[in-house]
Amino acid sequence: MAEGKVVAVCMSREKGVPKKNVGQAFLEVGKGLVGDAHAGFAHRQVSMLALEDIEKMKEKLPDLEPGSFAENLTVTGVDLENVTIGARFRVGETLLALTQIGKECHTKCAIYHKTGDCIMPAKGLFFEVIEGGRVAVGDKVQRLD
Repeated sequence: MAEGKVVAVCMSREKGVPKKNVGQAFLEVGKGLVGDAHAGFAHRQVSMLALEDIEKMKEKLPDLEPGSFAENLTVTGVDLENVTIGARFRVGETLLALTQIGKECHTKCAIYHKTGDCIMPAKGLFFEVIEGGRVAVGDKVQRLD
C-alpha cells in the first residue's frame, strides 16, 4: 500500500485551458470537482497526474506547473505507474475508483505544440467519485489495492 500527498487541486471554469491550483475543493459523487468545467463527465469525473511526470516535461518546457495539463489533482509520492482499472484511492476525505488510463487527444493542445509531446494520453488517470468530500493540498493519497 503506497502513500503520497496532494500537491495541487486544480480547476477551471472553461474547457480547453490549463487549470489553476485553488488549494482545496469539494468532490461530489457522480460529478467530480464542484465548479470545474469537466465536472459530471461520465466516467472521467476527476483527473490525476504525478508531479514527477510534470517535472520530467519541465526539461522541455520550464514554465509548466500543476494544472498545465488540465488535471484536477497533482500528486506526489504514490506509484501511479502500475495501476489497473478499478484501483481505489483514498484522497483526503474522498474515495476514487480508477476508470481510465490515458486518453485520446482529439486536438493537439498548446503543450504539445510547444514540446512535441503531452503526457495526458499516456500518464493521465481518470476516476469516478465513490465517496465525496473535501480534498486539499497536503492531504494524503493512499492507494488501497
